[in-house]
Amino acid sequence: MDLLFGAIWNQPDKSMEKRLAIKFIFLFFFGTLFAQEVSFQKKIRLPLWAELDAYPGLRPVGESAEKETVSIDYDEPVFAHAIREMKKITPFLLGGMVYGWEFDYTPSDKARGVEEFFEFKEIRSFKDETKFIKYEDPWFDESKIHCWVSFERSDAMVAAYNHWADIRNPRILGVGGGSVAKGFEGIQEAAENALKDAVRAYFRKIMRNKPKRITGAVLVNKVPAILIKSGKYQIQLDFFLQIGKIIEYSQF
Repeated sequence: MDLLFGAIWNQPDKSMEKRLAIKFIFLFFFGTLFAQEVSFQKKIRLPLWAELDAYPGLRPVGESAEKETVSIDYDEPVFAHAIREMKKITPFLLGGMVYGWEFDYTPSDKARGVEEFFEFKEIRSFKDETKFIKYEDPWFDESKIHCWVSFERSDAMVAAYNHWADIRNPRILGVGGGSVAKGFEGIQEAAENALKDAVRAYFRKIMRNKPKRITGAVLVNKVPAILIKSGKYQIQLDFFLQIGKIIEYSQF
Protein backbone atom coordinates (compact mmCIF):
# COMPACT_ATOMS: atom_id res chain seq x y z
CA MET A 1 0.00 0.00 0.00
CA ASP A 2 2.82 2.41 0.81
CA LEU A 3 4.33 1.88 -2.64
CA LEU A 4 1.03 2.56 -4.38
CA PHE A 5 0.31 5.57 -2.24
CA GLY A 6 3.84 6.87 -2.62
CA ALA A 7 3.54 6.74 -6.39
CA ILE A 8 0.38 8.83 -6.27
CA TRP A 9 1.88 11.19 -3.69
CA ASN A 10 4.78 12.09 -5.97
CA GLN A 11 2.93 12.16 -9.29
CA PRO A 12 2.88 15.43 -11.36
CA ASP A 13 0.31 18.06 -10.49
CA LYS A 14 -1.19 18.01 -14.00
CA SER A 15 -2.83 14.64 -13.49
CA MET A 16 -4.59 15.93 -10.36
CA GLU A 17 -6.21 19.02 -11.81
CA LYS A 18 -9.36 17.17 -12.84
CA ARG A 19 -10.23 16.01 -9.32
CA LEU A 20 -12.75 17.68 -6.98
CA ALA A 21 -11.87 19.92 -4.02
CA ILE A 22 -12.05 18.83 -0.38
CA LYS A 23 -11.41 20.47 2.97
CA PHE A 24 -8.08 19.58 4.56
CA ILE A 25 -6.25 20.31 7.78
CA PHE A 26 -2.57 19.72 8.47
CA LEU A 27 -0.09 20.34 11.21
CA PHE A 28 3.69 20.73 11.27
CA PHE A 29 5.06 19.47 14.57
CA PHE A 30 8.37 20.90 15.70
CA GLY A 31 8.65 19.40 19.18
CA THR A 32 9.50 15.97 17.76
CA LEU A 33 12.29 17.42 15.67
CA PHE A 34 14.50 18.87 18.40
CA ALA A 35 16.81 15.87 18.11
CA GLN A 36 17.40 16.81 14.46
CA GLU A 37 18.43 20.39 15.25
CA VAL A 38 22.10 19.68 14.45
CA SER A 39 21.35 18.36 10.95
CA PHE A 40 18.57 20.86 10.16
CA GLN A 41 21.00 23.04 8.25
CA LYS A 42 21.60 20.19 5.76
CA LYS A 43 18.32 18.27 5.61
CA ILE A 44 14.90 19.72 6.33
CA ARG A 45 12.16 17.31 7.40
CA LEU A 46 8.57 18.38 8.02
CA PRO A 47 5.90 16.11 9.54
CA LEU A 48 2.51 16.66 7.96
CA TRP A 49 -1.02 15.32 8.56
CA ALA A 50 -4.45 15.82 7.03
CA GLU A 51 -7.88 15.14 8.51
CA LEU A 52 -9.86 12.39 6.81
CA ASP A 53 -12.91 11.95 9.02
CA ALA A 54 -15.09 14.28 6.96
CA TYR A 55 -14.04 12.83 3.62
CA PRO A 56 -16.49 10.57 1.71
CA GLY A 57 -15.37 7.18 0.51
CA LEU A 58 -13.02 6.31 3.38
CA ARG A 59 -13.97 3.77 6.04
CA PRO A 60 -11.65 2.44 8.79
CA VAL A 61 -11.12 -1.31 8.67
CA GLY A 62 -9.38 -1.88 12.01
CA GLU A 63 -10.89 -0.03 14.94
CA SER A 64 -8.52 -1.10 17.69
CA ALA A 65 -5.22 -0.85 15.84
CA GLU A 66 -2.87 1.93 16.89
CA LYS A 67 -2.30 2.73 13.22
CA GLU A 68 -5.45 1.82 11.37
CA THR A 69 -5.64 0.49 7.85
CA VAL A 70 -8.33 1.96 5.62
CA SER A 71 -10.21 0.90 2.55
CA ILE A 72 -8.95 3.25 -0.15
CA ASP A 73 -10.13 4.02 -3.64
CA TYR A 74 -7.26 6.01 -5.16
CA ASP A 75 -9.65 7.52 -7.70
CA GLU A 76 -11.45 9.36 -4.91
CA PRO A 77 -10.87 13.15 -5.03
CA VAL A 78 -9.77 13.28 -1.37
CA PHE A 79 -6.15 12.40 -2.11
CA ALA A 80 -5.89 14.46 -5.31
CA HIS A 81 -6.90 17.76 -3.75
CA ALA A 82 -5.08 17.22 -0.45
CA ILE A 83 -1.84 16.44 -2.29
CA ARG A 84 -2.32 19.40 -4.61
CA GLU A 85 -2.77 21.76 -1.66
CA MET A 86 0.23 20.29 0.15
CA LYS A 87 2.30 20.84 -2.98
CA LYS A 88 1.47 24.54 -2.67
CA ILE A 89 2.19 25.04 1.01
CA THR A 90 5.35 22.90 1.11
CA PRO A 91 7.38 24.95 -1.42
CA PHE A 92 6.09 28.14 0.19
CA LEU A 93 7.47 27.19 3.61
CA LEU A 94 10.64 25.58 2.25
CA GLY A 95 11.33 28.75 0.28
CA GLY A 96 11.20 30.67 3.55
CA MET A 97 13.62 28.17 5.11
CA VAL A 98 16.10 27.99 2.23
CA TYR A 99 16.09 31.44 0.58
CA GLY A 100 14.09 33.59 2.98
CA TRP A 101 11.56 36.41 2.62
CA GLU A 102 11.92 40.16 2.22
CA PHE A 103 9.59 42.51 4.07
CA ASP A 104 8.56 46.17 3.99
CA TYR A 105 6.83 47.55 7.09
CA THR A 106 5.26 50.92 7.86
CA PRO A 107 3.88 51.10 11.43
CA SER A 108 0.55 52.83 11.93
CA ASP A 109 0.72 56.31 13.43
CA LYS A 110 -2.63 57.87 14.31
CA ALA A 111 -1.08 61.19 15.25
CA ARG A 112 0.38 61.53 11.75
CA GLY A 113 -2.56 59.90 9.98
CA VAL A 114 -0.43 56.98 8.78
CA GLU A 115 -2.03 53.57 8.27
CA GLU A 116 -0.12 50.36 8.87
CA PHE A 117 1.38 48.75 5.79
CA PHE A 118 3.11 45.39 5.58
CA GLU A 119 4.09 43.16 2.69
CA PHE A 120 6.52 40.32 2.18
CA LYS A 121 7.78 38.34 -0.78
CA GLU A 122 10.18 35.52 -1.52
CA ILE A 123 13.81 36.50 -1.99
CA ARG A 124 14.19 33.87 -4.69
CA SER A 125 11.72 31.54 -6.38
CA PHE A 126 11.69 27.96 -5.10
CA LYS A 127 10.07 26.64 -8.28
CA ASP A 128 13.19 24.95 -9.69
CA GLU A 129 13.78 23.13 -6.38
CA THR A 130 10.32 21.52 -6.14
CA LYS A 131 11.52 18.46 -8.06
CA PHE A 132 13.85 17.66 -5.16
CA ILE A 133 11.08 17.66 -2.53
CA LYS A 134 10.17 14.19 -1.26
CA TYR A 135 6.83 13.15 0.26
CA GLU A 136 7.58 10.03 2.27
CA ASP A 137 6.26 7.39 4.69
CA PRO A 138 2.49 7.98 4.52
CA TRP A 139 0.38 6.26 7.17
CA PHE A 140 -3.08 6.40 8.68
CA ASP A 141 -3.92 6.93 12.34
CA GLU A 142 -7.53 7.27 13.48
CA SER A 143 -9.02 9.94 11.20
CA LYS A 144 -5.76 11.35 9.86
CA ILE A 145 -3.36 10.74 7.02
CA HIS A 146 0.27 11.52 7.83
CA CYS A 147 3.46 11.90 5.82
CA TRP A 148 6.95 13.37 6.00
CA VAL A 149 8.16 16.09 3.65
CA SER A 150 11.93 16.24 3.19
CA PHE A 151 14.36 18.45 1.30
CA GLU A 152 18.17 18.35 1.30
CA ARG A 153 20.07 21.60 0.94
CA SER A 154 22.89 21.90 -1.57
CA ASP A 155 26.35 22.92 -0.34
CA ALA A 156 25.62 26.48 -1.47
CA MET A 157 22.36 26.46 0.50
CA VAL A 158 24.16 25.19 3.60
CA ALA A 159 26.71 28.00 3.26
CA ALA A 160 23.86 30.51 2.93
CA TYR A 161 22.18 29.08 6.04
CA ASN A 162 25.42 29.42 8.02
CA HIS A 163 25.68 33.03 6.86
CA TRP A 164 22.14 33.71 8.07
CA ALA A 165 22.94 32.01 11.39
CA ASP A 166 25.72 34.52 12.08
CA ILE A 167 25.56 35.71 15.68
CA ARG A 168 25.03 39.29 14.48
CA ASN A 169 21.61 38.41 13.05
CA PRO A 170 18.92 38.60 15.76
CA ARG A 171 16.51 35.72 16.34
CA ILE A 172 12.87 36.78 16.30
CA LEU A 173 9.61 34.89 16.75
CA GLY A 174 6.03 35.62 15.79
CA VAL A 175 2.56 34.07 15.78
CA GLY A 176 -0.11 34.84 13.19
CA GLY A 177 -3.54 33.68 12.08
CA GLY A 178 -5.30 33.16 8.76
CA SER A 179 -8.70 32.01 7.55
CA VAL A 180 -9.13 28.23 7.23
CA ALA A 181 -11.76 28.83 4.55
CA LYS A 182 -9.08 30.31 2.28
CA GLY A 183 -7.02 27.10 2.20
CA PHE A 184 -3.47 27.75 0.98
CA GLU A 185 -4.09 31.51 0.91
CA GLY A 186 -5.04 31.23 4.58
CA ILE A 187 -1.63 29.72 5.33
CA GLN A 188 0.06 32.57 3.47
CA GLU A 189 -2.03 35.07 5.41
CA ALA A 190 -1.08 33.45 8.71
CA ALA A 191 2.62 33.43 7.77
CA GLU A 192 2.47 37.12 6.83
CA ASN A 193 0.83 37.96 10.14
CA ALA A 194 3.40 35.89 12.04
CA LEU A 195 6.24 37.72 10.32
CA LYS A 196 4.62 41.10 10.99
CA ASP A 197 4.14 40.14 14.63
CA ALA A 198 7.81 39.16 14.93
CA VAL A 199 9.11 42.32 13.24
CA ARG A 200 6.80 44.64 15.18
CA ALA A 201 7.67 43.06 18.55
CA TYR A 202 11.42 43.20 17.91
CA PHE A 203 11.59 46.84 16.84
CA ARG A 204 9.31 47.96 19.64
CA LYS A 205 11.94 46.63 22.03
CA ILE A 206 14.94 48.29 20.44
CA MET A 207 13.48 51.63 19.27
CA ARG A 208 12.18 54.36 21.55
CA ASN A 209 10.39 56.29 18.81
CA LYS A 210 8.13 54.76 16.19
CA PRO A 211 9.96 54.59 12.83
CA LYS A 212 8.52 55.72 9.52
CA ARG A 213 9.52 52.59 7.61
CA ILE A 214 11.51 49.39 8.14
CA THR A 215 12.81 47.00 5.49
CA GLY A 216 14.72 43.76 5.87
CA ALA A 217 14.80 40.04 5.27
CA VAL A 218 14.25 36.90 7.32
CA LEU A 219 15.00 33.20 7.10
CA VAL A 220 12.75 30.65 8.82
CA ASN A 221 15.16 28.78 11.12
CA LYS A 222 12.93 26.13 12.72
CA VAL A 223 10.20 23.79 11.57
CA PRO A 224 6.98 25.87 11.52
CA ALA A 225 4.26 24.99 14.01
CA ILE A 226 0.82 25.15 12.36
CA LEU A 227 -2.50 24.35 14.01
CA ILE A 228 -6.18 25.17 13.86
CA LYS A 229 -7.48 27.43 16.64
CA SER A 230 -10.91 29.06 16.83
CA GLY A 231 -11.56 28.40 13.16
CA LYS A 232 -8.27 29.87 12.01
CA TYR A 233 -4.84 28.62 11.04
CA GLN A 234 -2.33 29.66 13.67
CA ILE A 235 1.35 29.60 12.76
CA GLN A 236 4.40 30.10 14.94
CA LEU A 237 7.52 31.02 12.98
CA ASP A 238 11.11 31.53 14.17
CA PHE A 239 13.44 33.66 12.06
CA PHE A 240 16.96 34.94 11.59
CA LEU A 241 16.62 38.68 10.92
CA GLN A 242 18.72 40.84 8.60
CA ILE A 243 17.86 44.51 9.02
CA GLY A 244 17.79 46.51 5.81
CA LYS A 245 16.79 50.16 6.25
CA ILE A 246 15.25 52.00 9.19
CA ILE A 247 13.79 55.35 8.15
CA GLU A 248 12.80 57.64 11.00
CA TYR A 249 10.57 60.68 10.97
CA SER A 250 12.71 63.82 10.68
CA GLN A 251 10.05 65.87 12.45
CA PHE A 252 6.57 65.47 13.87
